[in-house]
Amino acid sequence: MEPSATPTHCPYCALQCGMNLTPAPDGTVEVGERADFPVNRGALCGKGRTAPAVLSSRVRLTSPLVREGGALKPATWDEALGRIAEGLSSIRSAHGPDALGVFGGGGLTNEKAYTLGKFARVVLGTSQIDYNGRFCMSSAAAAGTRAFGLDRGLPFPLEDIPRTGCVILVGSNLAETMPPALRYLTELKDNGGTLIVVDPRRTRTAEHADLHLAPRPGTDLALASGLLHLVVAEGRTDEEYIRERTSGWEDARAAAMAHWPEYVERITGVPVPQLREAVRMFCAPEAAMVLTARGPEQQSKGTDTVGAWINLCLATGRAGRLLSGYGCLTGQGNGQGGREHGQKADQLPGYRKLTDPAARRHVAGVWGVDPDSLPGPGRSAYELLDALGGDIRALLLMGSNPVVSAPRAAHVEERVRSLDFLAVCDVVLSETAALADVVLPVTQWAEESGTTTSLEGRVLLRRRAITAPEGVRSDLEVLHELAARLGVEKGFPTDPEEVFEELRRATAGGPADYSGITYRRLAKENGVFWPCPAREEDTDADTERSAGAASASGVRRPGRPVGGHPGTPRLFLDRFATEDGRARFVSVSHRAVAEETDDEYPVLLTTGRVVAQYQSGAQTRRVDELNAAAPGPFVELHPRLARRLGAAEGEPVAVVSRRGRAVAPARITPSIRPDTVFMPFHWPGEGRANTLTNPALDPVSRMPEFKVCAVRVERVEPVHATQASGAATA
Repeated sequence: MEPSATPTHCPYCALQCGMNLTPAPDGTVEVGERADFPVNRGALCGKGRTAPAVLSSRVRLTSPLVREGGALKPATWDEALGRIAEGLSSIRSAHGPDALGVFGGGGLTNEKAYTLGKFARVVLGTSQIDYNGRFCMSSAAAAGTRAFGLDRGLPFPLEDIPRTGCVILVGSNLAETMPPALRYLTELKDNGGTLIVVDPRRTRTAEHADLHLAPRPGTDLALASGLLHLVVAEGRTDEEYIRERTSGWEDARAAAMAHWPEYVERITGVPVPQLREAVRMFCAPEAAMVLTARGPEQQSKGTDTVGAWINLCLATGRAGRLLSGYGCLTGQGNGQGGREHGQKADQLPGYRKLTDPAARRHVAGVWGVDPDSLPGPGRSAYELLDALGGDIRALLLMGSNPVVSAPRAAHVEERVRSLDFLAVCDVVLSETAALADVVLPVTQWAEESGTTTSLEGRVLLRRRAITAPEGVRSDLEVLHELAARLGVEKGFPTDPEEVFEELRRATAGGPADYSGITYRRLAKENGVFWPCPAREEDTDADTERSAGAASASGVRRPGRPVGGHPGTPRLFLDRFATEDGRARFVSVSHRAVAEETDDEYPVLLTTGRVVAQYQSGAQTRRVDELNAAAPGPFVELHPRLARRLGAAEGEPVAVVSRRGRAVAPARITPSIRPDTVFMPFHWPGEGRANTLTNPALDPVSRMPEFKVCAVRVERVEPVHATQASGAATA
């Protein structure tokens, strides 16, 4: 009998593209199109098509590892778990609970993120938990919450994008980071809409633009404020909308009027005629959108920068209206859900605030603990990593590789090495896992069920398609076992659906309310948009648990709504989520980046991704097809800069910042500004881009300034094979 295909979702970016998985007779897994899922309609990028390659025992971990005599060696699960429990317990006894750190990831399912946050606060009693999603879209989240009272990456579904009149895409290269999403922009243009791309590089995405604005890195705030200045000066504001649906306009307008066009041109390098054309294109149609990504967000003023783009939407009446609005393109697979359910330093499940007494009471009631026992907010991601080996003596890390992905990475690697104890749960032996005292091999996307929340706020069900190799356990099993060894016998189930049922109760009534969502409903409806509260008339009549496991808690679960809440694809159409229902303008002004250029460091570095690799590359760098397409790092530089340096295509150049030095081959192109170089950040070693990046933090979001720092570029004399051979002989 032929094996049947399992409908599920890609493990990589926040599109969470639908796919079908079928086990093949040779033990591999085949990927097939899943045309019924509306986001990608069957289309997949190279990463999605090759995702099953990482399921192979040839490239992934299949046995626990413990450090013996300086080397990692295979061990039993009992020994490895015992080592972790003893390491955490002894350090907590000697130094207190906040000597224990927990670091999660934006790729963990909602169930794992929820359980990890609960484990940190209930079992370990530590406040020191954060996750790598802090490096993703925390500035956009802070700005959205400040303006609208609620953060959801996109407050509308992707299907609205082709139907609007104009999109300003700021700091996003969708063609390489989310290739299946590019169709939404091409359909926009096919429908007569226009596309403005803001990026210091003429990327593959910018090639599709009707207008490409190429500002100097770190000047997006000035650019957005300059566009708002022109909107006001040209009489293009929507005064009725401003009066009826917003507050704070007078101060925001005054700040914008200080950004006159010629001043903005001097700061950004964008010519005044292009500024005027952008305003004309954005204001001409009835509906328009602004979408931001990491470009404007990963700055030490990222929250204010995103706020400036939101101001532009509000002043023109382009938010909280059908086919209009501001949205953020989340990066990681569960970057949205990962920050909603408790693995962020200041959050409790349901996007509740850890400092809110009512939120603490609600969640503590679900967990069966005293609200006063829950620790307060801890350090943000970079601050937590910077404290390793100091106040934080031990770290439990799941689904992240900060030795490659964190800013000032050489320093972070040094801090990781200085820990008294490090335990890592991962699929592969990442660069960070290689430094651990204990490494636990855990299941992957195709080997487990669970939910994720896409960039649209659509909660999705990933289904288990295959059985994990012998010797591999799920993260939920790991946390269950560790909790028991640390004295908490109950409250950490291993069945993901049982965890989700508890998550529903924990989120009920919160900003990100999942209480009306069930696994059965997700499977039937192809996902549900939050908020989706349960209603009083809901019953359990339609909620047979698909996994068949009984609840250990004995608490009645909310069932699938019978005529219940449909979910919320579009937010803010009637009112915003603020106390008075009005969106808030914010008064913002241009300020310099944390590190300006000077005679010693005269060039700006910006970083990003390439289409064939993903994040720190821990998984994609193990796929032959992807490595063939993108074998290693490079430095993209303009021909004028290359001529000054005497650099040639493919020959090595060094990029040097105040934090370190990286070397990679030159890639010479007129598609980048002459004052800027670009490096992708997927690789470790000599070409590690994050050796160079600046950890200067946004004061609100605590986002590091990945996107801009001052560097110098130096030509490196290439070492040819004959020279290398001679040197070795000598």
